[in-house]
Amino acid sequence: MIHAADVREWRNRDVVDTESYKIGVLEAVYVDTTTDEPAMATVRTGLPTRHRLVFVPLEDAIVGPGYLRVGYVRTLVKQAPSLGTDDVLPAEQEEAVFKHYGLPYKPGAAGERQLVRR
Repeated sequence: MIHAADVREWRNRDVVDTESYKIGVLEAVYVDTTTDEPAMATVRTGLPTRHRLVFVPLEDAIVGPGYLRVGYVRTLVKQAPSLGTDDVLPAEQEEAVFKHYGLPYKPGAAGERQLVRR
């Protein structure tokens, strides 16, 4: 299991898929508010002048020397909901990220967000 204490070390590492193809560079990690454990990451993809951030779940991620391997293929990740490099994920779009990967989405009992950027 990947622990939240390791998150700071991951930034700017290459993110690769299940076949070791590079997807992009790790930008940020989002923590599940119910468990306080890393749940999603944003990966910077695209051309140098037109970057965007795509979301990818971290449940099967493996940290290696200089890279983070996620449990999804590159094409699926690159089709995931995205945002601009200076944008923030609106609460109403959070569920779409989970649906893209076929994951259940459960906001908190008081309606709070499930993900928070760390």
